[in-house]
Amino acid sequence: MPDLLLELFSEEIPARMQAKAADDLRRLVTEKLVAEGLVYEGAKAFATPRRLALTVHGIPARQPDLKTERRGPKVGAPDAAVQGFLKATGLKSLDEAKIQRDPKGDFYIGLIEKPGRDAIDVLAEILPVIIRTFPWPKSMRWGARSGKPGSLSWVRPLHAITATFGPETEVPDVVKFEVDGIEAGQTTYGHRFMAPDAISVRRFEDYEAKLKAAKVILDPQARKDIIFADAKELTFAQGFELVEDQVLLDEVSGLVEWPVVMMGSFEEEYLAIPDEVIRATIRNNQKCFVVKDPKTGKLTNKFVLTANIEAADGGKVIVSGNERVIRPRLSDAKFFYETDLKTKLEDRLPKFEQIVFHEKLGTQAERIKRIERLAAEIAPLVGADAEKARRAAKLAKADLLTEVVGEFPEVQGLMGKYYALAQGEDASVAAACEEHYKPQGPTDRVPTDPVSVAVALADKLDTLVGFWAIDEKPTGSKDPYALRRAALGVIRLIVDNTLRLSLVKVAASALAGLSVKPADAEKIPSDLLAFFADRLKVQLREQGARHDLVDAVFALGGQDDLLMIVRRVEALGKFLESDDGKNLLAGTKRASNILSIEEKKDKRSFDGAPDAVLYSLAEEKALAKAIGEVTAEASAAVAREDFAAAMSAMAKLRPPVDAFFDKVRVNDDDAKVRENRLKLLNEIRSATRAVADFSKIQD
Repeated sequence: MPDLLLELFSEEIPARMQAKAADDLRRLVTEKLVAEGLVYEGAKAFATPRRLALTVHGIPARQPDLKTERRGPKVGAPDAAVQGFLKATGLKSLDEAKIQRDPKGDFYIGLIEKPGRDAIDVLAEILPVIIRTFPWPKSMRWGARSGKPGSLSWVRPLHAITATFGPETEVPDVVKFEVDGIEAGQTTYGHRFMAPDAISVRRFEDYEAKLKAAKVILDPQARKDIIFADAKELTFAQGFELVEDQVLLDEVSGLVEWPVVMMGSFEEEYLAIPDEVIRATIRNNQKCFVVKDPKTGKLTNKFVLTANIEAADGGKVIVSGNERVIRPRLSDAKFFYETDLKTKLEDRLPKFEQIVFHEKLGTQAERIKRIERLAAEIAPLVGADAEKARRAAKLAKADLLTEVVGEFPEVQGLMGKYYALAQGEDASVAAACEEHYKPQGPTDRVPTDPVSVAVALADKLDTLVGFWAIDEKPTGSKDPYALRRAALGVIRLIVDNTLRLSLVKVAASALAGLSVKPADAEKIPSDLLAFFADRLKVQLREQGARHDLVDAVFALGGQDDLLMIVRRVEALGKFLESDDGKNLLAGTKRASNILSIEEKKDKRSFDGAPDAVLYSLAEEKALAKAIGEVTAEASAAVAREDFAAAMSAMAKLRPPVDAFFDKVRVNDDDAKVRENRLKLLNEIRSATRAVADFSKIQD
């Protein structure tokens, strides 16, 4: 079957837009093809700085013929309705229609036949529409073409369109259409400098090969592989090691069509700057990789750049040009760093009194004082020194006012650590200056130093409680203050460090430190706890664990120790994977269902202890005895926080529950016996609540 080759050749497309643009092109074209009845075999899109390309394989040469039936008016309907039906269906007379019998009467049915069109004609129709309506995040219009003002809105000026269609065994045809005066053809262009001449192409295979011969690597992944492999080889050959950076690699591969890797250097005096500042300077300003010494793990005075040309001089001028740009940038960074060191962190704090954190939550200075107080309160709960936690909380935000962080915001926190160490602060205090922001995502490292943990918890809980107090909770997909991320950070800090603390009490303490006093303040800690439960379910779901078990544990009430909740959920999950767990769950749900039906019927509940005198069957007596023993054993195990033992106790209920439902008729003719047996079912439900609310567990 025929294949489509489409290329949109333009001026440089911003690297950050290329991947999505290629995906959008593939999606838009293939969706239109399918909508037109042209089901294809495969499609792949590509992007370079100067082109978007798409190949679609196995497109039918022609649309299928369509036959549809259209229901018309009733037999004997007014002439106007009949004429409208004939016109809509293209029938010449009612003789060409058939009659369909229906309980409501006989109706005319018209058969409409729509012959399929050649696929190349369909493409000529849909491709210009896609190009004109392409969803660039930013686009532009430019000058006139052929004396006419330009009307196309595109990311950068569009110069040529290649569009061919045909089977592998034949010379493909050009898909004939034009957009803003640009006619589709089969001409593209190679590398801007090394092979700028026009290239005539037929289908994807020779298109890709001819581009490569013209110094253009079409596939972005191939360009990444070349850059990465050459950079590693170049650094290794000199006894160094490349500092890998996937985000930078993605960006650099979108800046070149023919990657050529080179190495430059800078003066050793700049190595006095922290490694992270050197990396940020070189990365942000010149899109270059930094290099480290594998023996020391520290950066060297080398960097790796990626050029877009094979220079006649081997790249000497290119390397020299990059060095000339990097040198003053590093000089500025060194000046900023040395200037910052002259002012102590605490001497910067008064400036926070003029910086508003939030109009309803006060200044940054007020927030820092709240975090100080809360960190000192949390410290003994996490094994940290209260004074160190207070000191760290006081200094943790100060680096936001430094020159280096002002220039490179991504090193905030980290610079706080460097400046704290430089002024002789305790190592734990300095570490907390960096780590109190962590973890910032599911893959971010969780702090383990107790001082860092105390300050990190205080920072996140102050944020959560504060925005809850002013009713700025996340809604739907909107979360402008990243409160969901803060809650997940609290969960990971507690669980990964096996911390025991009451979230409700800590939240209440944070609330007490706020100047704003909401009317429903007493509800905020419990509302926050429900929010943490939702975040915990999200985390478990992402880990592939059963998130419904969180509801089953939280439904018991009074649960605000996240570590114990997680451990109980883990034990419950393992129990439900066993046959005893599965069968007990089924039996408990059966008991609950029967109770619900009978409670609704009798308009009452069946609380209270059953009367042992009314037990007439051995299975009743055995179940009652087992419930008493299991409840006591499970409750004792829960009290000593041995949830595995509690689940083992629950497993003992399975045989008597199974036997009860096998041998006992709950709705006995004797009303007193029936009531007593329903109370016994309620005892099953109550017994399992020693570990979880089984009604919340999904089958």
